Amino acid sequence: MKRSRIVGSGSYVPKMVLTNFDLESMVNTSDEWIIERTGIRERRIAGKDEAASDLAYEASQRALKSSGIKAKDIDLIILATTTPDMVFPSTACLLQDRLNAKKAVAFDVSAACSGFIYSLSVADQFIKEGIYKTALVVGSEVLSRITDWNDRATCILFGDGAGAVVLQASSDRRGIISVHLHSDGALKDLLYIPGGGSRNPASKKTIEKGLHYIKMRGNETFKVAVRKLEEVALEAINSNNLKPSDIDLFIPHQANLRIIQAIAKRLNLSMDKVLVNIDRYGNTSAASIPIALDEAVSEGRLKEGDLILMEAFGGGLTWASALLRW
Repeated sequence: MKRSRIVGSGSYVPKMVLTNFDLESMVNTSDEWIIERTGIRERRIAGKDEAASDLAYEASQRALKSSGIKAKDIDLIILATTTPDMVFPSTACLLQDRLNAKKAVAFDVSAACSGFIYSLSVADQFIKEGIYKTALVVGSEVLSRITDWNDRATCILFGDGAGAVVLQASSDRRGIISVHLHSDGALKDLLYIPGGGSRNPASKKTIEKGLHYIKMRGNETFKVAVRKLEEVALEAINSNNLKPSDIDLFIPHQANLRIIQAIAKRLNLSMDKVLVNIDRYGNTSAASIPIALDEAVSEGRLKEGDLILMEAFGGGLTWASALLRW
């Protein structure tokens, strides 16, 4: 059975660090309160000249170097983002040009924080069907540009960064075993940005009303996230006749430490098996899982044959999981 396998990974975060203590001078909050509620201590902020394609380029270069594959040999580029450089062309096309990956088909996927797993699923299907041989899958976000820095409920949460993986066909047991995708548009108002699209196009009025910033109903989002993330994690495990104890490394979307801990507890997974880096990066949306995966690789936490479970939850609402063997 042909599978797509991750043969290289890379990540990039901007140099600027914004700590909780920095936020204390910006809004009515405290380091202690932020850590207690979210587990976040600091996050990275893109420079004035850095856009999503710039972060994606750095992460992609590192992923390509890790894989030993040249950009000219990439057939497919899928980039997950909610903060594209511009409405069009796609950020994936901008990345393709920057990499000089001339033969690659390139497009963006919009699924908020679940975007990387959605993109991974699409690339996996193309490779399994034999349509493309080598794919670059990227999650890149500059959430600082859509964050209201006067809203203490949301500005403490988000950061900027990018992660990337290179996929190729595999004929052995390694690779992506299954991917599980879900969405519920009826819950769209829990997490969204009302301005900037065709419903509320950019105008002086939408800017004055702050419609171009992230809006979130935190308590309701938290409850739905815990329930859906448990369900989609068990879906991946049960559909492959496994037990939670079979998982060697759990890589959840880094949205809130309390959500991560709640899911681990419900799955009866020791936190030693859970990758957590939210304390350093905050919520980087579609970039959080590939950044975390690349850290696991860099830190030597993965060995051949390990079972990895990834899951995410985001605006849409969307949620997803992926099971793969390293």
